[in-house]
Amino acid sequence: ILKKMTVYVGELKGFSVDTQTTLEDLEFSGHRVDIDVSAHAIVGRPNRLRAQRTGDLVDQVFYYDGETLTLYSPGDEVYATVPAPATIEQTLTYVLNELDLMIPVSDLMYSDAYELLMEDVTLAQIVGKTVINGITCDHLLFSRPGVDFQMWIADSGPPLPIKYVVTDTGVFLPLSISTVMSNWDLDPDLSDSQFSFEPAPDDVSITFLPLL
Repeated sequence: ILKKMTVYVGELKGFSVDTQTTLEDLEFSGHRVDIDVSAHAIVGRPNRLRAQRTGDLVDQVFYYDGETLTLYSPGDEVYATVPAPATIEQTLTYVLNELDLMIPVSDLMYSDAYELLMEDVTLAQIVGKTVINGITCDHLLFSRPGVDFQMWIADSGPPLPIKYVVTDTGVFLPLSISTVMSNWDLDPDLSDSQFSFEPAPDDVSITFLPLL
């Protein structure tokens, strides 16, 4: 079921999707606090991506046009641009490892997502059927050292992921990141203007902070 989904999504020439992500955080007081982020992502394979994120702690737009990556903060009227690798997969890896940034459900944008997800997996289980936003899904559970993840995949029509939960089990109190995906569009507008950033007159260019 997981491989069917990853092959299907990996072969799409383009798609857009809305995501609602909840990050569980633990305060010094010991209380759990949820942080919510909404996002809209547009993907044009092999080398175009735009992701807009809004939420409790973030208001940002990623632009990737195959040559450059720009991160724009409209509320602060600032942006940073760097040369980018030639493909979405290489750019996602660069963004995570070199800029310490995360794009919503980026795991699922890789064309080889199945191999990445199944690396070191020690348990794979079909939990059962679940209905999410009116869509009947197969509920899957996987485990590997330090991480459990769950996936809910539509059981009829296109095998699209509907919900994705990653739980860090390597800490004393496991914390999860939960993402619900909706409004899948498998034929979005992929015009160049969707992926290219043009600063407004008041926008200021800055640089990314180097990783320590």
